[in-house]
Amino acid sequence: MTEEKLLELLKDMSLTEKIYQMVQLPGGFYSGAAEDSGTSLDRKVSEEELYLMGSTLSVWGADRVNTIQKKAVESQPHHIPMLFMMDVIHGFRTVFPIPLAQGAMFDPEMVRKGTEIAAKEAAAAGIHVAFSPMLDLVRDARWGRVMESPGEDPYLNGTVGRAYVEGFQGTGAADLYKDHVAACIKHYAGYGASTAGRDYTAAELSEHSLREYYLPAYHEAVKVGVEMVMTSFNTINGVPSSGNKHLLQGILRDEWGFKGTVISDWNAVREMDIMGFAADEAEAALLAADAGVDIEMSSLTYADYLKKHVEEGRISEDAIDAAVLRILRLKNDLGLFENPYKDADSVREQQVTLTEENRAAARKAVSESLVLLKNGILPLHEGETVAMIGPYALTQELNSHWAPTGRTEDCVSVKTAAEEFPGIRFRFAEGAKMIRRNDYMDVRSEHIIEKVRECGILPGPEDLDDEALLTEAVEAARDADKVVLFIGEHVTMSGEANGRGEITLPANHLRLAKAVAAVNPNVAAVVFAGRPLDLRELSGYAKSIVYAWLPGVMGGPGILDVLTGKVNFSGRLPMSMPYSVSQLPLCYNEYRQGRPKGLDDPGIFTSCYSDIPNRPLYPFGYGLSYTEFTYGPVEAKCAVPADAALRDVAEDTVLFTASCTVKNTGAVTGTAVPELYIGDVASSLVRPLKELKGFARVDLAPGEEKTVTFEITKDMLSFTGADNRRVLEPGAFRIYIGADCETENLAEIEVER
Repeated sequence: MTEEKLLELLKDMSLTEKIYQMVQLPGGFYSGAAEDSGTSLDRKVSEEELYLMGSTLSVWGADRVNTIQKKAVESQPHHIPMLFMMDVIHGFRTVFPIPLAQGAMFDPEMVRKGTEIAAKEAAAAGIHVAFSPMLDLVRDARWGRVMESPGEDPYLNGTVGRAYVEGFQGTGAADLYKDHVAACIKHYAGYGASTAGRDYTAAELSEHSLREYYLPAYHEAVKVGVEMVMTSFNTINGVPSSGNKHLLQGILRDEWGFKGTVISDWNAVREMDIMGFAADEAEAALLAADAGVDIEMSSLTYADYLKKHVEEGRISEDAIDAAVLRILRLKNDLGLFENPYKDADSVREQQVTLTEENRAAARKAVSESLVLLKNGILPLHEGETVAMIGPYALTQELNSHWAPTGRTEDCVSVKTAAEEFPGIRFRFAEGAKMIRRNDYMDVRSEHIIEKVRECGILPGPEDLDDEALLTEAVEAARDADKVVLFIGEHVTMSGEANGRGEITLPANHLRLAKAVAAVNPNVAAVVFAGRPLDLRELSGYAKSIVYAWLPGVMGGPGILDVLTGKVNFSGRLPMSMPYSVSQLPLCYNEYRQGRPKGLDDPGIFTSCYSDIPNRPLYPFGYGLSYTEFTYGPVEAKCAVPADAALRDVAEDTVLFTASCTVKNTGAVTGTAVPELYIGDVASSLVRPLKELKGFARVDLAPGEEKTVTFEITKDMLSFTGADNRRVLEPGAFRIYIGADCETENLAEIEVER
């Protein structure tokens, strides 16, 4: 449909029709299961209202979607199709590793490929918009939603975010029509800075911190044309995101030029009343619409109050028209006016879902996301007897709880995957229950426990300390050449509303590790989690530690590929692994202090703790391999003419190049991940010692070396100044290239003009 036709359609719509285009209710309402949808409304929703809605969420399956769409098109006065939206966080039915693990891959091409697969599966199942990627910068591992983020670094998050958007949407406007979906970045903005790692709480951020660290990843997604932005639950400096004109109009639309659609998070408009930011629901509707929220998710303040606000002059119909036109344009971009059913086809749904090609890609993603933190006994070798112990060795529960369309029965467990490696004599023992009642100590305990018990993995009160399981595991470990422990958080222990005050491994898993190590010192541990954990105690029991995150449907095969040396480790930490929960929030790129604590400094009158180190247990960007790499000296060269006025050139202008030779000095082929960091020696504001500005993946055979060259643009040397504008200041910069954020391999450059 042409823009002219869209405007004609908009002009012909009644005010009521327009407002209902701005309302979204969950799919439970369309199956008579509104009570189960988690949405609490103060009034009934009529069938006529349901089919006036502009969109719905959490409905999937081609036949179901098409049935609802058919009735909507027939019922709506202008036959406008609905949008079907869904949380597609780390895959659709082919579930990939969690986004935090995808950050650990340091491989945007692999991220893009996985997201393309998710888009194809979701589109065939009737989905038009994916609520993904989540690009909240995260520095506090207590927060359950760190699992949905690529990590703690603005550059890494932005790179992963671009790959997600391009994977979902394709790289051209026409790509939205076939096998692709619209992407929706969330949660705008600053949600990862929620107080004390609790969900839905306030964030207090200076404008400088917001712009320098928390906004850049969202901006990268906007630059590549993301179609939708979702507001966050939190307040920033006292203002809820869904009523924040500065964020939604001033920055998002006016500064960044975003032309797409803004949607609230679940019930977030209505909650402005509960927060006390609005006097009542009527005012909440007015504040959100005036701030620029085009679609209200899972509540009815727009439906109930916006028409009266327009009629009484509190908001103009032109403002409503602008929001509705953006919604209509999205539907038009997706081709829904020509074909309301788009890609939804039950036959094709079966053809493109969980294919062997999709599974192979997921398996590769798993192997790339694993991070080797410590090594003394890996890899496993043919002819060895290996005791595979722990609940995660047996379970198929390898998806996160943010994989609503994934199925546990589609996951390949470690035990099943072991059948592919007949040369190793595997013994399996559960060793401990996955989760126990006292792992949950808050008001949600009984609800979660019953939910988990339905999965068949939760013990009853009578066997919380099952000595038989422990005895069986110890006997399996006693005579084995090596032991591999598969332990960690249960999937319900991370994700939304799953903040944790303590981030240790479950007590019974640590008990298992201690008992096994007492009879066999050759222990490797594979840790499953949706967040960084405190691994100090485990480090005392295990000679090798592998971080497996929550790996998805091909978790078992992908993990064994790496444990056996079939694939080498290449994953790197996207978040610092804390020494203690007391260090949180934690990040490598903190501001420099006037009294820093050095490695050999006793710590008197320096910025430090008296009882724990400042340094994390494992730093950002860290990850070992089965081989060793060396990094030669950094060589930096100016890339512009000597008389160039650097301040006047475009942000993406390459000013310098930095090169380094990377060599594989070990005995096996491996993938090096050289990381580029830049530090400003002195500037008008205190800045971090160094910040990630680039990375590469380099495959090297034993003895092979390659030169890696990074281009350094004006933007990479710039920062947010005191006036909240980007500025490049003259002076010296340090250019680091190395294996992680602690590298000291550097060269200096000088910006003189």
